[in-house]
Amino acid sequence: MKSLSQSEQKVLAARTAVETLVQKGLIFSGMKIGLGTGSTALPAVKRLAEYIADGTLKDVKAVVTSFQTENACADWGVPVYSFKDRVINGELDLAIDGADEIDTENNCIKGGGAALLREKIVAYNAKRFVIVADSSKAVSTLGTKFALPVEIIAEAYVPVKKALETMGAKVVLREGVRKCGPVITDNGNQIVDCLWKAPVNPVELEDTINDITGVVEVGFFTKNKPAAFIAKEDGTVEVRGL
Repeated sequence: MKSLSQSEQKVLAARTAVETLVQKGLIFSGMKIGLGTGSTALPAVKRLAEYIADGTLKDVKAVVTSFQTENACADWGVPVYSFKDRVINGELDLAIDGADEIDTENNCIKGGGAALLREKIVAYNAKRFVIVADSSKAVSTLGTKFALPVEIIAEAYVPVKKALETMGAKVVLREGVRKCGPVITDNGNQIVDCLWKAPVNPVELEDTINDITGVVEVGFFTKNKPAAFIAKEDGTVEVRGL
């Protein structure tokens, strides 16, 4: 039997999640849904759009986490709203997104696509949070293999870097690809990426890092534990916490 590639796993996880959530009535007509960013989240957006197009879902109101997802929704016919809109009223029924790492407790690192601030606003204001991922994202500990993104105010780079280094992190300012200079987020900020040699406690560090003056948001997601759909090379999908 042919093993699924990472790209194929991403699509499988995303489509399985949306189809399962529709079948269980957790994605429904009239709902307010948060839509994430990245190569695993976008197939979920597309599957949602297919349900809207065929009439299975009606009057769905989406809040997106990036310009990338907003553009995809425009292309695929998913209505997009702001948290400020009265019909949203700052609260979502469900949010669905990818993750860069997810541990055995369903704590996550997110922000590889530099959208962690908006992703956290969406995830932490949703009644339910769902992660879709390929098998490479499932890990035993966070922050030692995939670098933890931290969104910062540009002027605070040096003091923030020093503070993170005192926590044992190796800190690197994220540089743009096909662009000279640092990555600039959708919010006009910069990203530093942090790696640790030894495992860390993401629950404690989420608050500790956010307390550093000049930090806008950290990529540890521990406070609204998600359900998870994790696709495997053999074509199966592990479902956690649904």
